[in-house]
Amino acid sequence: MPNRVAIFVDGGYLERILRDEFRRPRVDFSKLAVAIASSGTEILRTYYYHCLPHQSNPPTPIEAERYTKARGFHDALRMQPRFEVRLGRLERRYDAQGAPVYQQKRVDILLGVDMVQLSAKGHIRHAVLVAGDSDFIPAVAAAKSEGVIVSLIHGQRCHGDLLRAVDERRCIDQQLIDSITRL
Repeated sequence: MPNRVAIFVDGGYLERILRDEFRRPRVDFSKLAVAIASSGTEILRTYYYHCLPHQSNPPTPIEAERYTKARGFHDALRMQPRFEVRLGRLERRYDAQGAPVYQQKRVDILLGVDMVQLSAKGHIRHAVLVAGDSDFIPAVAAAKSEGVIVSLIHGQRCHGDLLRAVDERRCIDQQLIDSITRL
């Protein structure tokens, strides 16, 4: 089997890292995939997981614009070679004061299922996970039990148990951002 890698990007997590740590650079996702894949590996596919933003019924102009931009971004990603976009859904919850809060649902499990399936079927030897959430630990453990090397690409905020669960780790730094930023 060729030395093949699949890249799994938690889009919400990456979006927060880019916003909070790097002032929202314009990322070229094809460059990102190449930059975080191990040299000498074939990229099977880059999977990007996220949700479309909330829209009221009828949507406000701001909600409609945000939704349209997100759809356009996801469509552009789908046009990249070997990119797949997987969308969860938002569900309304309420905070302690009774204000609505929208939470992503199904995103983590979609990512975990894809990682485990590709690993168990022998389609990959290496999985690169861009995330920071400990919910991914069972998928990481399952992939590793299939002989897959799991690398983690993470920001400053990353769960310690996830850091310990993976085989390799790399913190997103300015050098990486500079190498993947669109001009």
